[in-house]
Amino acid sequence: MRRYRVRHLTTYSYDEEVTDSLGIAHLVPRELPWQQVGSYDVATDPATSDLSHDIDFYGNVASYFQVTEAHTRLVIEATSEVTVEAPVLAGASLDQPWELARPLVLPATPGAWRATDFALPSVSVEQVPEVAEYAAASFRVGRPIGEAVHDLVHRIHEDFDYDPTATTVTSTVAEVLASRAGVCQDFAHLALACLRSQGMAGRYVSGYLATEPAPGKDRVVGADASHAWVAVWLPGAGDLVGSDGEWLSVDPTNDQRAGDRYVTVAWGRDYADVPPVKGVIFTEASESTLQVSVDVAPL
Repeated sequence: MRRYRVRHLTTYSYDEEVTDSLGIAHLVPRELPWQQVGSYDVATDPATSDLSHDIDFYGNVASYFQVTEAHTRLVIEATSEVTVEAPVLAGASLDQPWELARPLVLPATPGAWRATDFALPSVSVEQVPEVAEYAAASFRVGRPIGEAVHDLVHRIHEDFDYDPTATTVTSTVAEVLASRAGVCQDFAHLALACLRSQGMAGRYVSGYLATEPAPGKDRVVGADASHAWVAVWLPGAGDLVGSDGEWLSVDPTNDQRAGDRYVTVAWGRDYADVPPVKGVIFTEASESTLQVSVDVAPL
């Protein structure tokens, strides 16, 4: 069990005044069986004239705000304190043949109806033949789900280079597959495309990964960053009251299962469902810059 204080700072700068800014943010961590949120706060500078929190379709905390004071710089600061444990999954769930985890093929499977939305193509996770071909090497007939998923994650980690200059926020799965490079968002989208190409359900998870300093070195404040990984649906307990079943969370960027260093903020079909901040501004500005700083400090 680990406790963290998270600070996420987003700064927009404009070359002309913005007279009105409306935004939606996914910056508040989720309350989960393995994650407890002790406190949270979202604030803006200039101060917002209207700020509220609500639960969106996928159960995430969505923060809605409006800034009506004229500004050329907008700062959005989110802070929270969370306690995280490593999720524990039943071994039997991971040992099932992966073919049983296809909600569209086997809709009568307990909990399949809850996972169906995550088995369908989405805006940033389109299906292309090359993806299905790449995924097939991991999903051999009868292979256990856990083994197959971890093999896919390992292959993505080995076959693709981490390169922040290789892609943009709008890069497609086909482009990532062709370039063999990208960042965590790209690798999450690629993994989801692979899973869905085989009929499985996977969701995009956004949050933070607490970094660990090198031996003998101090932790660098602000060196952490937003992160993305995936969760794969496992059939079995999904029809229990209040449960959406078991999900295996894996990180293709780091070739590992998500554990107690992973702070979950939000999940959806892909990045488009849960960007940290999005919105609309009223301005004549022609240029803007964005700076993001994240710190995940152990308590």
